[in-house]
Amino acid sequence: MSRILKYLAYGGALLLLLAVAYGAKGYFDALHDADGLRQRADRLIAAGLGGSDLGPGRLEILLKVQDPAFAEHAGIDFTTTGAGATTVTQSLSKRLAFDRFRPGIGKIRQTGYALGLERRLDKAQIMALWLDTLEMGRGPNGWMTGFYRASEAIFKRPPAALTEDEFLRLVAVLIAPANYDLRGEDMALDDRVERIKRLVAAQCAPMDHGDVWLEGCR
Repeated sequence: MSRILKYLAYGGALLLLLAVAYGAKGYFDALHDADGLRQRADRLIAAGLGGSDLGPGRLEILLKVQDPAFAEHAGIDFTTTGAGATTVTQSLSKRLAFDRFRPGIGKIRQTGYALGLERRLDKAQIMALWLDTLEMGRGPNGWMTGFYRASEAIFKRPPAALTEDEFLRLVAVLIAPANYDLRGEDMALDDRVERIKRLVAAQCAPMDHGDVWLEGCR
């Protein structure tokens, strides 16, 4: 029995080392990619496609739903109510660092990459890249990628020119873009929008860290 326990301990230690190494690979990959990503982000910001260009108060609304502690955390957040398991930076990392992301072990490299991005890019640059790469669901010409492109495709206007309801529909779809339809009536999307409205108006709050569906705002 003691020999079996010893082998199990060795196996556990080896798995831990492999996990650390895989996370470190993500971190150093992000450092390697950082210069190109910084340039790309700066071009987006210069073109008026950054977080500050969404319209007055709009970035704050978006972050209240998607990543409430974005301005303070270093890429990961295990505690903030409503934050869920994936920060904005981790979400961006999933699209930048993987040809095809697989949950589970992929989360380790994703997290390492996010920490690397936070080390080399500022928050405005991370936000611009995130907005540009977001999956936004089906549009009139097929699958949409990018918050600004989706706004133009669906509403024919940039986010800053949208009504509050229109903007919140774009925000609402982010949690499950394949499940919602921005092109017409969608009762499930309408329900999500109403929950977000109550959250933004401080009429409710997420129940806990994992309440990304806003069950506390039903």
